[in-house]
Amino acid sequence: MAGASLFTLLDDLAALLDDVAAMTKVATKKTSGVLGDDLALNAEQVAGVSTDREWPVVWAVATRSLLNKAMLVPAALAISAFVPVLVKPLLMVGGAFLCFEGVEKLLAKKEKVAPAPMSEAQRVAGAVRTDFILSAEIIVIALGTVAEAPLVRQFLTLVALSLVMTVGVYGLVAGIVKLDDAGLALSKRGGVSAAVGRGLVALSPKLMKGLSIAGTIAMFLVGGGIIGHGVPPLHARLEPMSDLLAAVLEGVLGVVTGAALVGLLAVVRGLRGTPTGTAP
Repeated sequence: MAGASLFTLLDDLAALLDDVAAMTKVATKKTSGVLGDDLALNAEQVAGVSTDREWPVVWAVATRSLLNKAMLVPAALAISAFVPVLVKPLLMVGGAFLCFEGVEKLLAKKEKVAPAPMSEAQRVAGAVRTDFILSAEIIVIALGTVAEAPLVRQFLTLVALSLVMTVGVYGLVAGIVKLDDAGLALSKRGGVSAAVGRGLVALSPKLMKGLSIAGTIAMFLVGGGIIGHGVPPLHARLEPMSDLLAAVLEGVLGVVTGAALVGLLAVVRGLRGTPTGTAP
């Protein structure tokens, strides 16, 4: 009897793991677009630190990202179970904040304002804040794919997705920020290795610039997408459109939302007598 019970338990465990693996695969596919945005934004946030501090900064952000998810997973399950009406407003706030940050970045570049020197702690804090918003969106999207599953399977799927997401994104970020170092090491060798190394050294700044641009665009696409899908009249108009057209309009919506928020903040600062560009 004891042996039979053990085999039954192992069968149940195997079935549970199979279900979790299948649901994690579906959830990963559903959130792959946001994962790409997460990579671009976090690579941009981490870039710029001294060479010897790149991996420590990536590690610090990755561990804080796991802490974000350790808070978000049970919170998402609890909100979905008890106060599901709060899920959409919280996502909308996060999306609006991404749009706001995107417009502020564009204005700084247009006005050729040199970015204020950032300490390592400030860089980590900025990357963790961005990670929190995108992680929340990913977890909520994933939660929608497992909403009909039992609570234990929902929890295990979200945990598995969180681990895969963190290891994948920050593993790639760690590789990207060290690309120039790898190229430099290869360039000191002879033959083909040296040529490849020089190519990597030349590619690295272009890649980081491309990620910076992609990261800014991602802010508008993700933020505008959240807002577009969160407002029923807008969602009804976007739904029948092609994916490309809908993405373009969501990006425009993100820019408009961010500009409105930046303008509103400027008015508030003016009424309070706070100079533009300083903390409210």
